[in-house]
Amino acid sequence: MKRYFFSLLAIFCMFVQAMAQSAAPTVSFYSKTEKTDVVLHPGEEHTTQAPVDLTCAANIDDNGGQYRYKCEWRIYRSDEGEDAPELTRFDDDITYTLTKSGGYGIKLFTTFVNEANNDTVEVVSEQIKVVVSESKLICPDGFSPNDDDINDIYKVEYESLVKVNGVIFNRWGKKMHTFTLENLEQGWDGKQNGEPVKDGVYFLNLDAIGSDGLHYKIKKAINVLKGKKESESSTGGGA
Repeated sequence: MKRYFFSLLAIFCMFVQAMAQSAAPTVSFYSKTEKTDVVLHPGEEHTTQAPVDLTCAANIDDNGGQYRYKCEWRIYRSDEGEDAPELTRFDDDITYTLTKSGGYGIKLFTTFVNEANNDTVEVVSEQIKVVVSESKLICPDGFSPNDDDINDIYKVEYESLVKVNGVIFNRWGKKMHTFTLENLEQGWDGKQNGEPVKDGVYFLNLDAIGSDGLHYKIKKAINVLKGKKESESSTGGGA
């Protein structure tokens, strides 16, 4: 009976010791769709736009340093599976950028080793899934930059673009504004060197590549028509 008790006790102690080692991985990024930071835990999923700059943190508990450990991150296409990863890295924390549309799985494999008692513990996290949307690009025909808070900024509607090179110029070919991936969200305020441009027709030449490989080549005329503010048009003098 005592032997049976001590066997159970030994198994229990080994179980408690194994549970003392853990990994609590997280994947974080900024969601352009929701304009906020997103933190995902194992078993969670989120859809967002490309490019997605991932930060993957292992958050290891190594039982006070009693265990050596090795991390293995795998990032893989959902349709290909974890055994065919797009990326494998062995650091605790890693960064990676997703630029192609589709679903991605992310897993952390952690091995803990205590050489003193010849104990090895392997921990595999649940999948964290990030879905990158397909691309979209719509360029409006014009805008009215007259500070009435209605259509004051020329903004394109887009999703999941990974490369952008664009320019707006006047009828004489003078450059008014340039677009890149970094400033596309801000749009054009209808000014050149800080001064409002004149009403009239301007020309947009925009070249972009989407997360799904689509290549957009847009050349079109856009109208700048400031007109009058609503407050000005409603305060006319009597005859």
